[in-house]
Amino acid sequence: MKAFVERHVGKAWMALTYLFLYLPLFFMIIFSFNSTRQDTRFTGFSLRWYEALTRDGKLIDGFWLSLKVASVTGVLSAVLGTFAAFVLVRYRRFPGRTFFSGMVNAPLVMPEVVIGLSLLLLMVGAQNAFDWPERGALTIIFGHALLGMAYGMVVIQSRLMEMDRSIEEAAMDLGARPHEVFFLITLPNIFQAILAAFLLSFTLSFDDVVIAEFLSGPGVSTLPQVIFGYARRGINPTIYAAATLLICVVTSVIVGYSIWVARQTRKREREIAAATRIELSVLKA
Repeated sequence: MKAFVERHVGKAWMALTYLFLYLPLFFMIIFSFNSTRQDTRFTGFSLRWYEALTRDGKLIDGFWLSLKVASVTGVLSAVLGTFAAFVLVRYRRFPGRTFFSGMVNAPLVMPEVVIGLSLLLLMVGAQNAFDWPERGALTIIFGHALLGMAYGMVVIQSRLMEMDRSIEEAAMDLGARPHEVFFLITLPNIFQAILAAFLLSFTLSFDDVVIAEFLSGPGVSTLPQVIFGYARRGINPTIYAAATLLICVVTSVIVGYSIWVARQTRKREREIAAATRIELSVLKA
């Protein structure tokens, strides 16, 4: 009886948690198809707000800017996160390791307001001294890459720590040089983690509004900034339509990535099983 109650209480608690997280998104999707601006009563199905979205230049420009910024940020974060994780995992002792590890992990616990303000002071000082960079897309990329690198490093570091180093050692025993071992052995084995770091950094950059507010220049606004500005001025169902499309895109990407990872995992398991069978047949012979 006790196990029965605990099992059903856990399921009920999980259901309430999911309702708390996703019920607002469900209502927002519904009211993106509302025929009027009311957000308390559904008055009829309509696509007028999706049509209005196609004519909203600010939202469209913000979307393309966010897409460009997030794409570059994702690549930079994945590359820098890979280097940082490789150094921390493969080189256990070097001067300044503790300081380096603390600096890399600092953005994880630092409030975004503090990060944005400090980067703003840095960019203003650099612009006054060197007349570069102008506040805009580039400075937003710098700020987002700083944050995304820290998250990407955590993902890649965990994969490197569980990776079997005997494969790398065997490659070096066979005459492979360190850079060949990295590109031919290590990189393919951690590619899924690098891709996950890219997607995580891409999402963080695409959704960020705090750092972008500090680092964006005149006439430069990402999609979250535009949506936030609309929301402060009152109800605008156009942003419901934009958010609904973003949810659909993000869901599609996550589902596609999950399917790809599952297929790669099954493929690797089949290859390992085939290699094991070959090894056993050789031993028996």
